Amino acid sequence: MSDSVTKIYIPRDTTALAMGADRLAREIAAEAANRGETVEIIRNGSRGLFWLEPLVEVDTTAGRVAYGPVECKDIDSLFDQSFLLGENTHPLCQGLTEEIPYLKKQQRLTFARAGLTDPVSLDDYQQLDGFNGLKKALQIDGQAIVDEVKTSGLRGRGGAAFPTGIKWQTVLNANPGETGQKYIVCNADEGDSGTFADRMVMEADPYMLIEGMTIAGLAVGADQGYIYLRSEYPVAHQILNEAIAKAEHAGFLGTNILGSGKTFNLEVRLGAKAYICGEETSLLESLEGKRGMVRAKPPLPAIVGLFGQPTIVNNVLSLAAIPYILSNGGQAYADYGMGRSLGTLPFQLAGNIKQGGLIELAFGVTLRELLEEYGGGTFTGRPMRAVQVGGPLCAYLPESQWDTPMDYEAFQAIGAGLGHGGIVVFDDTVDMSEQARFSMEFCVAESCGKCTPCRIGSTRGVEVIDRIRNNENRAENMELLSDLCETMIDGSLCAMGGMTPFPVQSAVKYFPDDFDRQTQNSEGGA
Repeated sequence: MSDSVTKIYIPRDTTALAMGADRLAREIAAEAANRGETVEIIRNGSRGLFWLEPLVEVDTTAGRVAYGPVECKDIDSLFDQSFLLGENTHPLCQGLTEEIPYLKKQQRLTFARAGLTDPVSLDDYQQLDGFNGLKKALQIDGQAIVDEVKTSGLRGRGGAAFPTGIKWQTVLNANPGETGQKYIVCNADEGDSGTFADRMVMEADPYMLIEGMTIAGLAVGADQGYIYLRSEYPVAHQILNEAIAKAEHAGFLGTNILGSGKTFNLEVRLGAKAYICGEETSLLESLEGKRGMVRAKPPLPAIVGLFGQPTIVNNVLSLAAIPYILSNGGQAYADYGMGRSLGTLPFQLAGNIKQGGLIELAFGVTLRELLEEYGGGTFTGRPMRAVQVGGPLCAYLPESQWDTPMDYEAFQAIGAGLGHGGIVVFDDTVDMSEQARFSMEFCVAESCGKCTPCRIGSTRGVEVIDRIRNNENRAENMELLSDLCETMIDGSLCAMGGMTPFPVQSAVKYFPDDFDRQTQNSEGGA
């Protein structure tokens, strides 16, 4: 029995909750009480080592010691083997958390606090440099803030990779008209396959996003912000609302921010459960209460955006990078990366992977390093065959391309895209003709329907691939599929239809054998 209080960290992140973290926290607390041990259970954010969730950390004099993945059936043996003292005798002990190679080798700027703190504790956030960027931003004018963002080289982390500073400059210079109103909109409708970095920001470090959006408002003269949140993220929704309320009460949001006389209000709005609402103009339509359909551009949202007013629309990761940039200077951020891809990107490993999770590194690491050194190969133990990087609208990459540096221009040169940094792995049992069919089928389900090439082209694409898979006039249908892809690329109104052919074309180009088989089950991709 110990008289001291031992801090035990158990994540409240969605992944950990799905693995039973709530019950685990209750039962650890109950077992500690039964044994006369005094513990404090802290519900932190996730470290992003998802294959170890629930990851339980015990605070010791040497640092935090990690155990995982922990199940309720392990609790007795953990206590028996003195896990409250951080003993390394239990099979689930991973040693000091910060020394786990997966975590230690990362370059965490945006995710520096993830997993360290109670996500809704203002004290925790401020003790780890939170709101330092906001305090600096309050001391300079909007142009100086925008200049720091330009110096950082930050580009949109939602996938388009447009320079953030240029977008902000456009909104700063835009005439808001008689209303004088400008808006900051955070695109938190994270829908790409294999992505979860936005969710991790909101669930592990919500004040960072709040701070980034507030700085954006100060930069361009906007006093109202909206987080357009994917409705499938109820935990993030709860945490964000709690964090916003606490930030307002403490004077970091609302009127007269930190006594500066400046105003910025922030609300969370739930999305429409539609992938297309991740496209910025469709998002704005939905935010206005309309059906989420793509707007023609120009005009750009930076000039005519939400309710017809100049609007910054940035991804969660873009806005979450801003506090570091303002606190440490744009050049400190630009010192990471390569070429025109500066700073870091949180890569997300998913699919058939042994060690799935989040890895934040500077641009320039190769895809193979991520797959092998961090991912540890496939979950099934079979050889990897194909990897899709950047979401369901990006190319499938064969092994010959895995040594490509993770860099926007390097990926563009091979006809691929980094997108939001999601990486989905397939082993050698995958049928790539089925994956090509899925790409077209995904577009059928998610198209807003506004333009013909996307709405009709994707439907015809499914039909053509089915005929190919069923060995019906294969040569003619392969040519038809090629023509159809080109039409969708050239004629679609937005990236939904314009990029859907990319995974199809890559599957045909790099995995042709899967389209040449004499017997295919045309229903196999349904």
